[in-house]
Amino acid sequence: MRMGRSGNEPLRARSALRMRLALAAFGLVWAIAGTVLFADLGRTGWAVFFGVLALAAGTDLVVIVRHIRQGAHWQPGRDVPPYEPLRKR
Repeated sequence: MRMGRSGNEPLRARSALRMRLALAAFGLVWAIAGTVLFADLGRTGWAVFFGVLALAAGTDLVVIVRHIRQGAHWQPGRDVPPYEPLRKR
């Protein structure tokens, strides 16, 4: 069953893909650094944890880049406001 709109949520919601891309890249760098650091210190459990985290961040990067490359066909363009303009009374 599909629910109707409950408030003033946007009709055409957009994701901040470039922000997600930057955060995923930042997370990937730190996860790789953590993997290398803990592997050098002999902390296998932490190294595996950060390795899995790096894998998740890398996967997220691939998905984000794919969505960016799909372009405006799948995402509304910059000229589409996220909310309907206010009507003057």
